[in-house]
Amino acid sequence: MTTTQPPGTALGSLPPREHLRLGQIATVLDVVIPVYNEERDLEPCVRRLRGHLARTFPYGFRITIADNASTDRTPEVAARLDDALEEVTAVRLEQKGRGRALRTVWSLSEAPVLAYMDVDLSTDLNALLPLVAPLISGHSDLAIGSRLSRGARVVRGPKREFISRMYNLILRGSLAARFSDAQCGFKAIRGEVAERLLPMVEDTGWFFDTELLVLAERAGLRIHEVPVDWVDDPHSTVQLVRTATDDLKGVWRVGRALATGALPLDRLARPFGDDPRDRELSGVPGGLARQLVGFCAVGGLSTLLHLALYSLFRLGTGAQLANAAALLLSAVANTAANRRLTFGVRGRDRAVRHQAQGLVVFAIGLVLTSGSLAALDAAGGTPSHGTELAVLVSANLAATVLRFLLFRAWVFPDRAGRDDLATPPYPSHDRNDLARSTR
Repeated sequence: MTTTQPPGTALGSLPPREHLRLGQIATVLDVVIPVYNEERDLEPCVRRLRGHLARTFPYGFRITIADNASTDRTPEVAARLDDALEEVTAVRLEQKGRGRALRTVWSLSEAPVLAYMDVDLSTDLNALLPLVAPLISGHSDLAIGSRLSRGARVVRGPKREFISRMYNLILRGSLAARFSDAQCGFKAIRGEVAERLLPMVEDTGWFFDTELLVLAERAGLRIHEVPVDWVDDPHSTVQLVRTATDDLKGVWRVGRALATGALPLDRLARPFGDDPRDRELSGVPGGLARQLVGFCAVGGLSTLLHLALYSLFRLGTGAQLANAAALLLSAVANTAANRRLTFGVRGRDRAVRHQAQGLVVFAIGLVLTSGSLAALDAAGGTPSHGTELAVLVSANLAATVLRFLLFRAWVFPDRAGRDDLATPPYPSHDRNDLARSTR
């Protein structure tokens, strides 16, 4: 079957996680094996995987061979396996790219749990059931095999070991990734998560995995890690230098998109918990604890910025003017930081309005701090610079509570009430329509 890249599917907030109703599902797991010119290894791999699943996996499964425009006899081998084994399906793509193959097959699959593994089966198959079990139970949204977590056992050369660890250090430093291994070819995802997440992933090659994981993590989805036993394939055809270069380009692109808020990740947020009581409590504002922590952190940095700017401006002007200028600049930075970090507002929509509302809150802070300085001046004498700073700190602390309440209730109200998060940007496509469009 020849396919093309599927169109974007609908985006929308995810429902609470639930255990799959396995008795109503014929095929629970779809394992994809992306291949390019693997005529020698394909058949042993598929037969070994099928035998393992038949012995150990208690539910219905399918193995899908995704041929990435192979030029050798791989399509013939895949077709033969498709005909010989009931659980095996072969898909042919006319363009290369592992990410393109996974996106295509996962988008067309009706299975509630989707997985993939490399054709060399470097990962011990005993890790497959622990990989997908948290997805079946509803505990996690994605699962990855990790060669770098505690308990993993790995056999590979020093060059690949060094590159793998350096790449994951880069991800942690640049994209704040917390998962331990982005490149292990052993991953799984719940179907409803893939349906909403795949339209956001741009890469069609080796960086596909990393981009998928970073976006999922930033959206607050739960990623389960399984330590694996992994033996390096000495005949691997992966071009390390080119792959590393493409990965670094991908890191830059995704980092820029996250910094500018170009991705609507809020639409992927899960409700807090799966207990109905978590969603029916009245009078308890959602996310209050997290917002307080974020607001305090931003407020502390803003106060330091305000004091530093005040000390700088005070060298050339009076106390009132120096305070007004310092507070104005720190207020703009404070509003921008709280908008993104505390209240989770992404994108440029309403950014000007939010800054204008923030300036009103700034005016209240200016009245409090300027009034405190005026009162200090009216007390008589010439106060020291340290006394002025102490008064400003006290005034800022007094204004902080009021600023938080105004931000939460007026400037950045509850996300559920914002129009920009209520309308999905992509048209909805039924999976059956999607399948017909690729035939």
